[in-house]
Amino acid sequence: MASFTRREWLCAATGVAAGAAAGELPHRKPNILFIAVDDLRPSLGCYGHAVVKSPNVDRLARRGIRFDRAYCQFPVCNPSRSSLLTGLYPETTGVLDNRVPLLARKPDAITLPRWFRDHGYETARVGKIFHSGEAFDDPKAWDQASDPSGTPAGRKGEGRNLTGGEVPWCRWLAADGTDDDQPDGQVAREAIRILEREREKPLFLGVGYHKPHDPFIAPKKYFDLYPIDTLAPPRVPPDRSPHLPLAIASAWQKPFDRFTDRERKEFLRAYYAGISFMDAMLGRVLDALDRRNLAGETIIVFFGDHGYHLGTHGWWNKNTLFEDSCRAPLIIAAPGTISAADAGRTCAGIVEFVDLFPTLADLCGIAAPEGLHGMSLRRLLADPKLTGKPAALTVVQRGTSLGRSIRTDRWRYTEWDGGAKGAELYDHTSDPGEYRNVVEDPRHAATVAELRGHLRAARR
Repeated sequence: MASFTRREWLCAATGVAAGAAAGELPHRKPNILFIAVDDLRPSLGCYGHAVVKSPNVDRLARRGIRFDRAYCQFPVCNPSRSSLLTGLYPETTGVLDNRVPLLARKPDAITLPRWFRDHGYETARVGKIFHSGEAFDDPKAWDQASDPSGTPAGRKGEGRNLTGGEVPWCRWLAADGTDDDQPDGQVAREAIRILEREREKPLFLGVGYHKPHDPFIAPKKYFDLYPIDTLAPPRVPPDRSPHLPLAIASAWQKPFDRFTDRERKEFLRAYYAGISFMDAMLGRVLDALDRRNLAGETIIVFFGDHGYHLGTHGWWNKNTLFEDSCRAPLIIAAPGTISAADAGRTCAGIVEFVDLFPTLADLCGIAAPEGLHGMSLRRLLADPKLTGKPAALTVVQRGTSLGRSIRTDRWRYTEWDGGAKGAELYDHTSDPGEYRNVVEDPRHAATVAELRGHLRAARR
């Protein structure tokens, strides 16, 4: 495996200067449609999923570049969003849980929407961009912000808790009412209203969809897309590793272990219904963008804030340092940078969510703040065949223990409390599910030593 330096960690230099890309920026700075989706893993048609129906995400992917190996920096909502909205790794933001707002930890933080507002953009937020509405928001980031909450009709219907109430969030509801009785339907409606206004400034519009996040509530018609007997939950391989230090330790594990096949299928069905509901609401916004002839002057960023387990490793949530939790979908459509020939292509290079801030600044001709940890992805948008970063960093806090993990082209290497509470090594050429921890295999001693050094170099 090729060695890489601390400098390469921070900028993944390839000899292509930042901003050197095909095409010209529009005369007026482009609009930005920044779409965040809660708990969305790459279970999408454009990512090769054979079951999930996501026609609108798929049509967005045909307009832009789909990043196949995009990694969050923390597989939990608040830390992930705090990191990507500042372009800083979580250990620098200090946000390592869902309890403390970003600005309480780092009051001098420069956030992405605030930076664009300070540089002449009208900024608006509908739904969840920062974590959990006003309490976690940056009040200087937005000219306007709203948090639609749905209607009573959208909270009625058929459903149940899959753990008998032991895990309160683990419930689904095939809801009565219309799309607009749900918060995400109202998010789409308000986003369309903002897009249809006349304005003098370019627009930065943050659209935050809640689904497929738990509780798994969507209008019944989206559940009907997935007959339960057609779904097949994953099977745990017989050679599952016995050495998974702290990776999935949780009070929720025992209820998950008691799931029957019926409950696994119901979980899958509810999660997939949430994706298809979100997809339909995305379609409404894309239709409005086209109706207003704004697509040619609007950069669209679409991403899930982290991945999600659907039964792999016996886990039904996020908050691990396995691939299913760290990897998430990312699609960027950038008129003027992505050529017609490249639109719809896939970039296989490794990228990180801390790259979004410098990328948008670069695409819009705005100098990025000093000290960001990410790199602009403009060169990959102009030529998706180029190599991405040498590795991606993801961290997680489990109780009092900190796990840190890097994903390279071949390997995932993880340490808990600097290795004091265990380490993990997975070879993706032979074990893409990360079930066989080979960290103690003497044949990989040199690889472990090298990756340990790179992980320490990436410390923030």
